[in-house]
Amino acid sequence: MLHRSERAPGLLLGDEVDLPDSVEIGGNVVIHGGTVVAEDARLQDGVVIGKPLALGKHSSARREPPSPVVIGEGATVCAGAVVVAGAQVGPGAVVGDQAHVRERVAVGEDSVVGRGSAVDNDVTIGARVRIQTGCYITAFSTVEDDVFVAPGVTLTNDDTMARHPPGYPVRGARLRRACRVGGGAVLLPGVEVGEEAFVAAGAVVTRDVGPRAVVIGVPARRVREVPDEDLLEHWT
Repeated sequence: MLHRSERAPGLLLGDEVDLPDSVEIGGNVVIHGGTVVAEDARLQDGVVIGKPLALGKHSSARREPPSPVVIGEGATVCAGAVVVAGAQVGPGAVVGDQAHVRERVAVGEDSVVGRGSAVDNDVTIGARVRIQTGCYITAFSTVEDDVFVAPGVTLTNDDTMARHPPGYPVRGARLRRACRVGGGAVLLPGVEVGEEAFVAAGAVVTRDVGPRAVVIGVPARRVREVPDEDLLEHWT
């Protein structure tokens, strides 16, 4: 049950929510029961934290009650964003305006989920990841440390587009450490993009991309290798 709080205008708090004094809270924020918010976190206007799980009749997602949300030290959840029960947002991470982060998602330390992006259930995002505006990170994907995902990227996980028997294994993408995926690229189910690889804007990736490979086109094809001077170690 939610209760009004005088801590901030329009703030609604669930049971067993203890907000440190250092937490910055905007107007009309909703924090559901059990949510843990660490020191120096920022929750901007209209944020919903710990939203109860709501699944469609035919959804194949797990239905057991999720654990409470954890918002790490110094993390920011921006205006209008929704973080569903069971998610974790790491220290210093940013969930952008109107973004949506679903159950059993872990967003790593100092990572960014951009404005209007959707992170589906059971996704793991590493540290220092940058997911830009309007991306869709499909369920059961893994995004390792230092990955860059440009605006409008779409990851997919179901070759049948829902026409499959019960128990059919959907397969998210795996983006290995420090790879980069260009704007508007589409990754088919189960694709792996190798460490330090580069997927060009607009590419449709239908098969695995090797480490340091540069791929372009529809379907994506390898054209060269990422040069030594363009590796992450030269830019950090």
